[in-house]
Amino acid sequence: MDLTVVAYIVYLLISVALTVWVARTLSRNGRIFLADVLHGNEKLAEAVNHLLVVGFYLVNFGFVALYLSQDAAVLDARALFEALSVKLGVVLLVLGVMHLGNVYVLNKIRRRGVMEREQVPPVGPQGWTASPKGGPWAPPAPQQG
Repeated sequence: MDLTVVAYIVYLLISVALTVWVARTLSRNGRIFLADVLHGNEKLAEAVNHLLVVGFYLVNFGFVALYLSQDAAVLDARALFEALSVKLGVVLLVLGVMHLGNVYVLNKIRRRGVMEREQVPPVGPQGWTASPKGGPWAPPAPQQG
């Protein structure tokens, strides 16, 4: 068997295994974060989590497939390891960038939700009047002159 084919097989096995492991890890540990982002709505958090995992798989498997081709033939073990290191390094970088992008967007959504919760008072004002008629907090009476 040609070493280029061996490189393809090893690349696919490691890339698919890494993608599945990262997706499962992010899905399992991201549920709590998503529930917080979505104000405790567990069903919605689970649905969004599943959609994110599916999108993650589609993008990463698509990238792995597109990045499979090798221009130069792999002739020896050194070239095999060099080709694999470049390909797997790029796949790992893409996985990391996608993860950081997801966390950044979800954190922005979470921060917006926290800010909205802080701006809404827990109890509406009671007995408040727009213009006080007297007392120490009343505006000064207009001077006639």
